[in-house]
Amino acid sequence: MEIQKALGLAIKEIRLSKELTQEFFSDISSRTYMSVLENGRKKPTVDKIDSLANAIGVHPLTILTLSYLIANEGLSLADLQKKVSDELSSINR
Repeated sequence: MEIQKALGLAIKEIRLSKELTQEFFSDISSRTYMSVLENGRKKPTVDKIDSLANAIGVHPLTILTLSYLIANEGLSLADLQKKVSDELSSINR
């Protein structure tokens, strides 16, 4: 699955798990934008993902992580976390 579509599905899944409507985001985005985003027809900016995550009450990485889990059906959360941890450990800061 394309990551853009998976991102939309992840946002929708998290929104529904928190029992929020698309209208809940009216201070951030219109209901129409949310619908288009959740259907994978928009590419949100990092700022938009951050705003949505803050409104929902989750870390932006939660949205991105769920997106990659949806896009890569056979990928487990533990494997994804290990990959990211290993990659971050190898970056000299």
